[in-house]
Amino acid sequence: MENKKCFCDTGLLFAKCCGLYFEKNQKAPTALALMRSRYSAYVTHNADYLLETTYVSERKFYSKNEILKWAVNNKWQKLEILSFTENTVEFKAHFLDSNQKPQTHYEFSTFKFENGAWFYLDGKFE
Repeated sequence: MENKKCFCDTGLLFAKCCGLYFEKNQKAPTALALMRSRYSAYVTHNADYLLETTYVSERKFYSKNEILKWAVNNKWQKLEILSFTENTVEFKAHFLDSNQKPQTHYEFSTFKFENGAWFYLDGKFE
């Protein structure tokens, strides 16, 4: 993936974008960067990263197997950032479901900064 554009739609190479957080163990510097990297984690089926970047008190609501199942069963097409603030990101993730039907996942996500790292806290869905 070194020479491939990042899945999060920044236009940067994966290795210089979300790959830094997956492979180099760097922390996402903003809530927006974390959200983008979490989208890339769905595309690359990186359920461990998704759980690790979920706020610790919220992890009990997520199953690694269910995250992986959803990530694998869908073909991720595009990330669309609608708005963001310091600790929120509103986005649409476009994908093809297991029947190859176009779908859109809308979410207004909240993030929390703690101990030098950003974490996904929760989201409101449509």
